Amino acid sequence: MNRRHFMQLMPAITVIPTLNAEKAAAIDKPLFEISLAQWSNHKSLFQGKIKNLDWAAHTQEHYGINALEYVNGFFKDKATDAGYLAEMNQRVDDLGMKNLLIMIDGEGALGHSQEKKRLKAIDNHKKWVEAAQTLNCHSIRVNASGPKDPEEARKLVSDGLYQLATFAKDFDINIIVENHGGHSSNGTWLAQVLSDVNLPHCGSLPDFGNFGDYDRYQGMKDLIPFAKGVSAKSKEFDDDGNCVETDFHRMMKIVLDSGYRGHVGVEFEGKTLSEDLGIKATIKLLEEVRNELASNYE
Repeated sequence: MNRRHFMQLMPAITVIPTLNAEKAAAIDKPLFEISLAQWSNHKSLFQGKIKNLDWAAHTQEHYGINALEYVNGFFKDKATDAGYLAEMNQRVDDLGMKNLLIMIDGEGALGHSQEKKRLKAIDNHKKWVEAAQTLNCHSIRVNASGPKDPEEARKLVSDGLYQLATFAKDFDINIIVENHGGHSSNGTWLAQVLSDVNLPHCGSLPDFGNFGDYDRYQGMKDLIPFAKGVSAKSKEFDDDGNCVETDFHRMMKIVLDSGYRGHVGVEFEGKTLSEDLGIKATIKLLEEVRNELASNYE
């Protein structure tokens, strides 16, 4: 039998296209991933019930989260301690987790009206840029602190951020600003500051709360175009498991409509629920919202 006759006798074969690994992974990837802000455990950390070095294991064991957002106050004297940072990395690596960012407080006002103090604040933050690189983070979160006059503050904060972000570029670290009191709680003001800086590695970390009297949903719309992270602040929950102060469904729709697909960090700081219960309630709510919205963004 020649080849031609053989091929004619062969049954038709349906070729089923297969997905390559990259496309298959994209299908399996959730709409957004959930991380944990260390501040959620601030009571236990300050009381010594959890040590900073043990926080990664605690997070994975108790909450099933594998992405971490640190607060510098829990290892404030370790920014230049190579051995300590190496130990942090080793513990995270051993658990198959990852570090995302460090939230920086207490290092001075980046928009201080006195140039000497502004430059000192910029210099104080540089060690955290280097620590973030060592910890394989993508960003440090800073505060947009400046004088009372909003226009003067805008100019000086923009200058401080520009200088720090220029330094951080060589370390491949983003400088991200949270709405965190003062002028920064006004979404219009902070968005203008970030527009003034106009650097790709200087962005925002919009927090669901912390907008003061400014409308939080408008604030998210103002800041999400610059976002390199999102902080899902929660305090109190109703009997249905919804956050009392923020409509998570509405807020996450704003986030996702912008095209943001990065991590959303749980930041619980309520008083009624314990830290553990509050964190778990926030995770559960984010997961429910993610499931509800998934079909809208296929």
